[in-house]
Amino acid sequence: MISYSEALQLMLAAATPLPAERLPLESAGSRTLVSDIYSDQSLPPFDNSAMDGFALHAGGETFEAGREFGVQGWQAAGDAGAEGGEGAWEIMTGARMPVGLDTVVPVESVEILTSEGGRPTRISLKSAVKPGQNVRLRGEDVSDGERVLQAGQVLDINACTLLHAIGMGEVPVVARPRAAVIATGKELVTEAAQALESGQIRDSNRPYLVGRLQAAGAEVVWQGTVGDDVAAFNAVLDEALDAGAQLLISTGAVSAGRYDFVPDALLARGAIIIFHKVAIRPGKPLLFAVLPNGALYFGLPGNPVSAAVGQRFFVEPVLRRLLGLAPESVLTLPLQADVRTPPGLRFHARARVEVDAQGRLSARVLAGQESFRLMSMLQANAWVVLEGEGGLAPAGTPVRVQGWGHHDPVQLASQEP
Repeated sequence: MISYSEALQLMLAAATPLPAERLPLESAGSRTLVSDIYSDQSLPPFDNSAMDGFALHAGGETFEAGREFGVQGWQAAGDAGAEGGEGAWEIMTGARMPVGLDTVVPVESVEILTSEGGRPTRISLKSAVKPGQNVRLRGEDVSDGERVLQAGQVLDINACTLLHAIGMGEVPVVARPRAAVIATGKELVTEAAQALESGQIRDSNRPYLVGRLQAAGAEVVWQGTVGDDVAAFNAVLDEALDAGAQLLISTGAVSAGRYDFVPDALLARGAIIIFHKVAIRPGKPLLFAVLPNGALYFGLPGNPVSAAVGQRFFVEPVLRRLLGLAPESVLTLPLQADVRTPPGLRFHARARVEVDAQGRLSARVLAGQESFRLMSMLQANAWVVLEGEGGLAPAGTPVRVQGWGHHDPVQLASQEP
């Protein structure tokens, strides 16, 4: 049995970052950038009005209330550039500033003295106007040649919106890791609505892992269940590999019981078992292997929380490596109350990060940490990691806090009275 840190290093050493591909921007959401992105245009692309009103040439001069101007023209959003000349121009929000004009006075700050055909022809200022006000300058947001995104960033909706605004039709992203999920056990029933017979349970691990893998940046290319039979297991493993799976995640059959066949089945296929059993709780029997074709195999225990820990703290760090992401940043927060820890094991606890009336954050480890319990996963908003020789971690101890997934920020909850 090895430590978590040893296991992590072995896994990362076996994972090679994936190649790049170019995708249309509309298909690149949630993908990871391969290289820095530089804008080849300014944003805004031209000086424009920040509001409906009248454009003037101030030239650094402050205009006092009562100043009158003749209206020389009209400019709406989408109109081409125009020469401003002398006097004022009626202008709409977003419209390009006529050449030579540099200031906009809001429509409510002028008095229309005369008009013709429904359009103002002469105005008077109701209040003083400062030079340059209410104008969005070319390049004020993004300048031509500016780096707007860095390699390794995940393209969320805000990043995609900016890329669209600067005319980026295609982006270079890391290829999506392809994964397969195999749930083992003759007791498993796949359909949620199917009635259970004596001794049966539903395979809740499979949909959980599929969802978490997708949220973590992987493409799930195969999923299914298999009984406690080596031949059937080899058949579904072949199906998953034929579907292109680069990571295979199974649940169950990795401990030391009569039906825990996965280690021997992998060895018989020529796989190299990198480690089997890690000093953690829950999930100690976890197995990691490399198949003959280079695919990475994660054999997770069958209890739901053990499988969740395996996904979060073993599969997801490898996914970050494949995606070229930097190591995950974590929070350190004080424990809200004393916590008993297992001797010699790294303990992954379901917890709630809470904020008290004074705005102070703390982590509360939930009751019911047994690895079969699903309700505590519903109540939790974070993982707390406790390391050490075991015994008692007293209230106030700084602990490692991580979100439910590596892309998921820690959610805050109000502290219970």
